[in-house]
Amino acid sequence: MKKYGWIIGLAVLPVLIMTGCGELGKVDQGRVINFDSTKGMVTLIRDVKADTQKPEYTHLPPITYAIPADPSEMGPDPKAGLRMKLDTQKKEITIFNPAAQNFKTITYTLVEQKEKVDKEDPALFDDGKPKRFPLVNREKKTITIYSKRQHLLTTFTVPDEYLSLPDNTWEAGDEVRIYYKEAGKALRLMNITKTDIFKK
Repeated sequence: MKKYGWIIGLAVLPVLIMTGCGELGKVDQGRVINFDSTKGMVTLIRDVKADTQKPEYTHLPPITYAIPADPSEMGPDPKAGLRMKLDTQKKEITIFNPAAQNFKTITYTLVEQKEKVDKEDPALFDDGKPKRFPLVNREKKTITIYSKRQHLLTTFTVPDEYLSLPDNTWEAGDEVRIYYKEAGKALRLMNITKTDIFKK
């Protein structure tokens, strides 16, 4: 449990700050759209609600932080992705467009959808090995994604103009929480998505 001490501390920081301990620093949270391990920089779209069940990644422009100088203050390296929201009711997927530095909402055509899919569901495996999502089949013009938060496995098609986009366009980046005192310089970084003790 000792090695998780700083993680637990970081998790309760928002509570401490809200109760008047602002001198501790500030906390930022969002979805990673770019991670450069060589340069030690992470770029994210801030979650304006900070609600793990109903996040809202709508803050622009993206925010970039230098990762902690002390490796012990850094959680697992975050995975980057450009998918911000999947709305199954409207059949829309919202992505971040790096070229335009803005969001783009794309209407898709549903092919197949499976709900209540947990991480052990056989549909997520191939010969006992986890599938790597998103699955982009440009020949069949289909995209299959798995949303852990929504417990949803869905396959859809999009207009041809979007099929040439990189695969990570359809992938949700990891959620990270950052503690900082100086703008743009993270003192601690927690990868919420990959930290098992916080998974539900």
